Amino acid sequence: MPGMGGSSFTNTNPLVVSLFHHSAFETSASWIIAIALALLVVASILRRVTTFNLSAGGLHEARSRTYLRMAFGALWLVDGFLQFQASMPLGLANGVVAPAAEGTPSWLHALMFDGIGIWNNHPIALAVGTAWIQVGIGLLLLVSNATIGRVAAAVSVGWATMIWLVGNGAGGIFQSTNSILFGWPGASLFYVVAGVWLALAPSNFPERFSRYTLRGLSVVAAVGALLQCLPSRGFWHGGNANAATVMTSSMTKMAQPHVLAWFVNHLGDIAGTLGGGFNVIVVLWLGASAVGLWMASERDLRWPTRTFVIGCLIFWVVVQDAPFWGGLATDVNSLIPLAVLAWCASPARRSPRPLRRHLPVEMRSSSGAVVASFASAMVLFSVVSMGVATGAAAESTRFLAQNGPAASVNTRAPGFTLTDQFGSVYSMNEHAGHYTLLTFLDPECWTDCPLLASQLRQVRADLSPGAKLDIVAVAADPYHETVADVKHFIATRGLTKLKGFYFVTGKLNVVSKVWDSFGIGVSMTPTAKMSIHSDYMFIISPEGRLRWIIPDDPLANWAGQHSAQSELVNLLHESGVH
Repeated sequence: MPGMGGSSFTNTNPLVVSLFHHSAFETSASWIIAIALALLVVASILRRVTTFNLSAGGLHEARSRTYLRMAFGALWLVDGFLQFQASMPLGLANGVVAPAAEGTPSWLHALMFDGIGIWNNHPIALAVGTAWIQVGIGLLLLVSNATIGRVAAAVSVGWATMIWLVGNGAGGIFQSTNSILFGWPGASLFYVVAGVWLALAPSNFPERFSRYTLRGLSVVAAVGALLQCLPSRGFWHGGNANAATVMTSSMTKMAQPHVLAWFVNHLGDIAGTLGGGFNVIVVLWLGASAVGLWMASERDLRWPTRTFVIGCLIFWVVVQDAPFWGGLATDVNSLIPLAVLAWCASPARRSPRPLRRHLPVEMRSSSGAVVASFASAMVLFSVVSMGVATGAAAESTRFLAQNGPAASVNTRAPGFTLTDQFGSVYSMNEHAGHYTLLTFLDPECWTDCPLLASQLRQVRADLSPGAKLDIVAVAADPYHETVADVKHFIATRGLTKLKGFYFVTGKLNVVSKVWDSFGIGVSMTPTAKMSIHSDYMFIISPEGRLRWIIPDDPLANWAGQHSAQSELVNLLHESGVH
């Protein structure tokens, strides 16, 4: 029983995009500026502006730590900017997280789908917070080489860990198709590793960082080579069955520069032509890198990190298709942070000497303090706003994306007198001072009507027990319009105890006039199981004035139901019903 006209739901719904941009660049930016100015005032009073980044540890920061901090600060910035893409509020949970949940164990699957539900209940607030917290972390890592930078690194560890688990499904480590070429063991895991090193005391650089990071990367390369050898991964196949060919063909369907798509497609075809030969190259690269990186952890060997980094960059383009495209890219994928870690840990960067600075100390300190104030404001705002949002009522965002805004009107509502489920006469506005929430339900329907009934229950539960509201449903089925039919629907859909609910019906010639008077199209043949009718709700004032017309083609998920509930409750509150 779809609403006539079909669904308008797209990830780039103009109304939702407008709300997202307004929240991100106007409302949120105002809060961030206000918080940043307050932090600057406090820093000035404490005389921290002119001494920012002038600690002994900061001034003598080992160059490998500087490179790591700068590189991952830049990556967090890029990821934050990607989160501002218009399709993020509506698309991230179902387009990115849900596919990553496939093949995960039940505990992780449940955790991820709880996260999906929370996101879909608060898509704009969480999308805005996610973007700004990542920009803030990136800026803090870039400008702070001391305590604030270490705090930012600790925050990045927690944030990246949550992304790795809830957003990436633990990087695909539980999936039967995992491969280092396809993102295993998850880009965010390498953000966690970098964050841990940056949160620790700077004295761990450069020796411990280089030694243990290279050994860890050696293990990653070795396990990656082992996974590549498994026949189930599909890399030994030839032609279009080759896993790399399948991946490149899929990736290049996204909107991207034509030259890049042509290049990646052709290299994917070559991989299919070579079949197992292509996989031999990958396994040899990973195997040699695994041995070399382990040896380089104790010796001054430069070739292993160079080999590993060059291979990562090549396969990042050839297989991962430099993944900024499609409107739902959340990061640069795994091979870039993997290459960055290897490059920063290289024996070539084991010198403890700090990088040479060209700007005067005073300029670096004061400008860094200003940037850090705004970046800290971004992180603080994001943490608080996301925490508040998840504890608040669901947004109406998904409802608006599906149905568009409700129409505000002020006209005389068509009156009617029909029979309710108790066999009594019910007339529109017969209860003085009561608003009416009116809809049309098919007693035999098992698709949209039960969802609409669930919305009605949720809406009434959100209002006070004494709310002056009649909830009225008119039977919308020309062949099942008896009192027995509506009573059966009420009993099976949990509406028996719904306060102030009336499911009204009558003879077909009478009920059809009510359909027509409210513009409800109803279509059904004698052999059909249920009717096709348009899904609308109407809010009618106690004076019999039609105040709101709400298109309501419901989304069949709990986040969609909560979103519709929120919209209806807000409109009722606006009408004075609480």
